[in-house]
Amino acid sequence: MYKLLNKEGRAKRGRLDTVHGTIETPVFMNVGTIAAIKGAVSTDDLQEIKCQIQLSNTYHLHLRPGDHIVKQLGGLHKFMHWDKPILTDSGGFQVFSLASLRKIKEEGVYFSSHIDGRKIFMGPEESIQIQSNLGSTIAMAFDECPPSLSDEQYLEDSVNRTTRWLKRCQLKMEELNNASHALNPKQMLFGINQGGINERIRIEHAKEITELDLDGYAIGGLAVGESHEEMYRILEAVVPLLPENKPTYLMGVGTPANILEAVERGVDFFDCVYPSRNGRHGHVYTNLGKMNLFNVKYELDEQPIEEGCKCPACRSYSRAYIRHLFKAKEMLGMRLCVLHNLYFYNNMMEEIRFALENGTFSEYKKKKIKNYT
Repeated sequence: MYKLLNKEGRAKRGRLDTVHGTIETPVFMNVGTIAAIKGAVSTDDLQEIKCQIQLSNTYHLHLRPGDHIVKQLGGLHKFMHWDKPILTDSGGFQVFSLASLRKIKEEGVYFSSHIDGRKIFMGPEESIQIQSNLGSTIAMAFDECPPSLSDEQYLEDSVNRTTRWLKRCQLKMEELNNASHALNPKQMLFGINQGGINERIRIEHAKEITELDLDGYAIGGLAVGESHEEMYRILEAVVPLLPENKPTYLMGVGTPANILEAVERGVDFFDCVYPSRNGRHGHVYTNLGKMNLFNVKYELDEQPIEEGCKCPACRSYSRAYIRHLFKAKEMLGMRLCVLHNLYFYNNMMEEIRFALENGTFSEYKKKKIKNYT
């Protein structure tokens, strides 16, 4: 059950109650693709750095270790020692990202595994079955993520197929949630709006999927090569058509500036690999912009990454020490930077929620974003 608590313009402050706990929105989902956050971050760490919900990948967990194995071990929550919400994406993005290894048909997608080349088939029913086996809190509908610059006819055909797949996902979810052996009989289903940067197709698709009365609605197929301005234009066209009393999720986005702009346009769920990926390469986020700790100017710098930050890295270690760890190729440097970046994102979302509660989001955004544009 999603409850809208407050609004400032289109920006929403909400709360989603789930079987695995409450999610305060806007929220950033920490990305644990294969049931682990890259950078040697444990689920105990996630509790410390204010993570509310983490995201795992259906396609990758199906390949390794296998969703049936995860189910036998009690489901994804027990497997990775995490008692808060988990969202699993559907495998649909791999239809886009593994274009050289797949063939799309009406029944679903034929893949070659990127691990060992073995043949795999995944359609809407298979994707939902895998996610049911994982027992995630929120399952994503299986879709195709077409390249944003696809021609109009390709987009039309792709989006129409995605709608047909969504209806099949809905039927399969209902069947599995009602089964006696369901790990999570209250598993939620989010549908995904597609259409590249074609405003007309996006709008028509948003209207069509809204009629299905799903648990939440995502906007997919953005941040895949189009400009930020094009992304914001699509959000302005689509978000007002999605139910205000349901969560709105912008998939795979993004930078702190992207998040602030999207919150202003009514989005309240986000995920992105940026904080962990950048952290593994010594790039860290601060309120004064992004820093590269490989720079020689930090060699003798005894300050924490950011003064006043309460993350595990900033509480105890200096920029000079973390830089030394990277230069010496010690894993601890990577781990500390990932922890800092995820804390920065989770803390920023907490600040956004506070600003929305107090009617000061516009002022907060203006102040925060100037160092990220």
